[in-house]
Amino acid sequence: MEPTQIDAAYLTADVPGVGGRIKVAPGDFQVEEVPLYEPCGEGTHVYFQVEKTGLSTMRAVRDVARALDVRHRDIGYAGLKDADAVTRQVFSVEHVDPERVRVLDVPRIQIGWVRRHGNKLKLGHLWGNRFVIRVRDADLTRIKDVRIMLDRLTLRGVPNVFGPQRFGRRGDTWEIGRAMIRQDWKEAIDVMLGRPTDQDVDAVREARARYEANDYAGAAEVWPRAFRDEQRACRALAQTRGSHKRAFFSVDAPLKRLYISAYQSYLFNAVVGERLGELDRLIDGDLAWLHDKGAVFSVEDASVEQPRCDRFEISPSGPMFGYRMTEPAGAPAEIEMRVLAEAGLTPADFRIQGGHKVKGARRPLRFQPTEVAVDAGEDEQGGYLELRFALRAGCYATALLREVCKTPEMDSPAAGIEH
Repeated sequence: MEPTQIDAAYLTADVPGVGGRIKVAPGDFQVEEVPLYEPCGEGTHVYFQVEKTGLSTMRAVRDVARALDVRHRDIGYAGLKDADAVTRQVFSVEHVDPERVRVLDVPRIQIGWVRRHGNKLKLGHLWGNRFVIRVRDADLTRIKDVRIMLDRLTLRGVPNVFGPQRFGRRGDTWEIGRAMIRQDWKEAIDVMLGRPTDQDVDAVREARARYEANDYAGAAEVWPRAFRDEQRACRALAQTRGSHKRAFFSVDAPLKRLYISAYQSYLFNAVVGERLGELDRLIDGDLAWLHDKGAVFSVEDASVEQPRCDRFEISPSGPMFGYRMTEPAGAPAEIEMRVLAEAGLTPADFRIQGGHKVKGARRPLRFQPTEVAVDAGEDEQGGYLELRFALRAGCYATALLREVCKTPEMDSPAAGIEH
């Protein structure tokens, strides 16, 4: 499989990694949301902090909704958090007595503060996240090297690559997105339903094997209940005598958008790799990202704008490709168009049959961690390095950890650090 990171390149390549593993012991990975705004204390909506252990955000939403006897869609949340972690995030619910929320008794969930507000909490209403991550089995004698790497990453920026979890447990969601862009429906279905690997176990592996044997009805029966789209696609194949296009069009729209987003992310990572050594340098023709406003402007004279880049007010941006994406000029445009051409695509290809018109967007090539600190410690599980830092929403902790550790694990979907 092709790499989904940046070809094992590192911005801190001259400093060897310290190795190590994450999520060895409960509590080794902790994340706390930093809200975009504080609840005002009045209104029909109730905001409340949830501390969850070993639960995904969506599982926690369902459990809380059940306990409050409301629909899961009535629970608002600002971001998705990892299941294999201790996470503190904010939920909201309307027309519920705050006292009912305060005394909720839900397994693996604790309720923190509870306050009223005037609107529902929605996805994206988030400044960022604070992380506390313990890295086990690392070389604790090299904490000075870790500080050197962290100082450089804080000054120059961390490569803003999408983490491996963006590409699914098997690391192949981008392949399905690529097939969609190429309108190769058989390839999309083959990756989605077939090609079993060692990562597939039990019923999932059996379902994929049955698909490979063209036993579509049998595969539909074997897929576990959680794989509803896979079941639906297999039934469509059985009903249409193998129409891969009809099968793929039976998949829910949000999942198809996720596949396309994964491929956009894959191509963005490739552009980051092309510009890795100059993530903190503007080039004439760049579209510079304004960090405070989340907008871009065209750089006509890089020497004039570079001091703002040095202060981390602005950064070079890269492509989330689409047919209406604003394009840079000069050398930055040449790099981006070369990446797209090597994929055999043009911007016009992102107008896909079935209503999936991908307009595209821009994304900064780097991000700046704040509140950065590292210490060595020891507990009943042994020694560890404890890293603490805050990241803006949309940035992956994996990207920083991979620079420090430089191990294959940090490029694996099993790393699973959400943002």
